[in-house]
Amino acid sequence: MTNSLAHYYKNLPDWLCEWWPVIVGLIVLYVPTYYGLNAGLWNVEDQQHGPIVLMVILFLFWQNREHLRPNPAAITWPVLGGISLFFGLLFYVVGRSQDIPILEISSQIFIFAGILLITRGMSVLKLMWFPLFFILFMIPLPGVFISAVTMPMKMAVSFVAEHVLYWFGYPIARTGVILQIGQYQLLVADACAGMHTLISLEALGLLYLNLVKHDSLFRNITLAILIVPISFAANVIRVIVLTLVTYYFGDAAGQGFVHAFAGMVLFIVALSLIMSVDSALHYIDKIRKGQLGVAGRP
Repeated sequence: MTNSLAHYYKNLPDWLCEWWPVIVGLIVLYVPTYYGLNAGLWNVEDQQHGPIVLMVILFLFWQNREHLRPNPAAITWPVLGGISLFFGLLFYVVGRSQDIPILEISSQIFIFAGILLITRGMSVLKLMWFPLFFILFMIPLPGVFISAVTMPMKMAVSFVAEHVLYWFGYPIARTGVILQIGQYQLLVADACAGMHTLISLEALGLLYLNLVKHDSLFRNITLAILIVPISFAANVIRVIVLTLVTYYFGDAAGQGFVHAFAGMVLFIVALSLIMSVDSALHYIDKIRKGQLGVAGRP
């Protein structure tokens, strides 16, 4: 029996022979974590982007799996990796035992970084930085911070939506974050223009940047900065659409299926805006490089 197991183990791929203890350890640590998130936090409306972010992270790790293969020439960092691993496990133990999701989820960043430093070195950690960074979008922010930021955002979205519809001749008025159009009153909720929506759209924009991998530094930095106003514009469009649906088809239509579907529309609009702005930046970048070429001639 022992010889049979040894023969089976010898025939396993090299990467699996090296990584199976790590995989087993991660399963033991984080399957309970994600089971708890799926049963609790991810059922809250503001946190329903969590499973999507997790799928994206797994995809990004799979996309970069070639960097994880054995490399005899790799210069490892066992001391720095051990420190990172220690803090990751400390965060996990405290977060798990005290029911602090911020620590429990963020522990993955330190644990994965420590494992990569110990097994593959700093060069691979730099190549894998984006999947680790993307874990941040799963971390629930403190309620005090969310409340402090969300109200000004809702006020701004309501203000812009009101003025846009007024310019087009609609009978609309606003009191705080309540829009009055015709006989209907609409409350701009946190889910329509809150911090979590902005975070989700930021994640979408940064994922787009990572996937397209532009060579132009100007294009990457400018688009990354513009993701914030693009997200705001997408939220305004969502509120306007829901307001118009309610105005023309009644409150039942605005608060029913269309309201739920508006979340999908939000991400479609945001992605369309990001791609449109990216195309415009590509055109501007070409002109900019052309002007530099002309200026650089003798």
